Parts: sequence; C-alpha cells; structure tokens
Amino acid sequence: MNATPLLKVDAIETYYGSIRALDKVSIDVNEGEIVTLIGSNGAGKSTLMMTICGSPQARSGSVTFQGQDITRLPMHEIARMRIAQSPEGRRIFPRLTVRENLQMGASLDDLKYYDEDVERIFTLFPRLKERINQRGGTLSGGEQQMLAIGRALMARPKLLLLDEPSLGLAPLIIKQIFDAIRELNRTEGLTVFLVEQNAFAALKLAHRAYVLVNGRVTMSGQSRELLTNPEVRAAYLEGGRH
Repeated sequence: MNATPLLKVDAIETYYGSIRALDKVSIDVNEGEIVTLIGSNGAGKSTLMMTICGSPQARSGSVTFQGQDITRLPMHEIARMRIAQSPEGRRIFPRLTVRENLQMGASLDDLKYYDEDVERIFTLFPRLKERINQRGGTLSGGEQQMLAIGRALMARPKLLLLDEPSLGLAPLIIKQIFDAIRELNRTEGLTVFLVEQNAFAALKLAHRAYVLVNGRVTMSGQSRELLTNPEVRAAYLEGGRH
C-alpha cells in the first residue's frame, strides 16, 4: 500500500441549505483496495459519493485525490482525473443502445483502447454483448446496472465509485456484479469505493469498511472484523445472511 491514500476525505461537512448532511466525515481509500461505506437509507452515503465528485461541494474539510486537493474543482475536471462513478439509480441513457451507452463512457482523450475496452466489458458482462444493439431502457434492472458499471469502466478509471449497485436486484444478479468487481480488483488492481445498503454483500467484497450513521462515521475497520461485530450485526445484518 502507498503511504499516501489514493483518495482522502478529511473532516468534510456538506450541507443542503441549512441542513448538515455530513458531519466531519473522514475516510481513506488506498490504491488497490476495495473500501465500502455501509449505512441505512438516509445516512448520507450518496451525499458523500456526490461530494467526492464535486456536487455538492463540501462546505468545510477537504477531498484529496492522488495528493491533489479536488474539493473545489468542478465535476468535469474531477472526472478527467479518471475518477468514474456508477451512480445510484443507474442513470443510463434509455434511448441509446448498449453500444452507444458504452461509447458515452469512453475517454475522449484516448480512444485507441476503445475496441479493447468494449471487449473487456463484454467479457465481464456477457449479457451486454447479447444486448449490444438493444436500447438501454428495454434492459432488465440487472442488465442496466451492468451497463452503468461498464460505462464507468470505459473511462479506464484509477478510482471507481459505485453507488448502491445492488439496489433492487435479485440475489443472483448481485452476486454476478460483485464477482465482476472482485475480479477487476484482483486482476487489474482496480481501486473501488463502494457505497452500499446491502451490508452483508459489501462487507464480503471489501477489504475495509466504514459505517455511516446520520452523517457521521461511527465505526471503521477490516471488513471481516465488522462482519462479526455485534453492533454491526444487530444494526445491518439481522434478518440477512450470516
């Protein structure tokens, strides 16, 4: 691991009007790690993800990527630093085909890897190859999530941000998607920051984890330790798999 985290969020506070959504939140993501942020609905997880991407911007504290302060940069400049996001709710282009959606994600700075990157996505998600000329809006929920992740990967990111990738999906599809993320991390060293309500799946996937409650980080540690932590089990794993 590098001594300096790839992504460092330091004591950020984010507001919506006068309402404080994030209260001095600090997290680190080292190069080559999968780090997850778990918490219940409304805890502020997606707000943190959006703050990293620059909208909304943190009112105080800082966000640093590869040692550079990006707290006040506009969204498009942050994206050009090869931070790619697969947002909550997928947000693919419903009227565009699978191929066209992937084209929208490709790095405009360097298209020489385009064909190679498309094949890489189809190897990860063979279902997308079968649907290559199908409009995004006609895909199943799981296929749309695969497409959203594939589109983000087309930018060849140094950091992949995943916001609730399991939301609304069947367990088998969740497993396929999380297996693909694990494989990318294992074979390519892709760094992933995952925001997820499905605590069991997220903790099984990630190396380290943070717990967010009402806009504050209340706990952090190795994922395998949090999986067995009584507080985490009671709050997020009861009724789920153990």
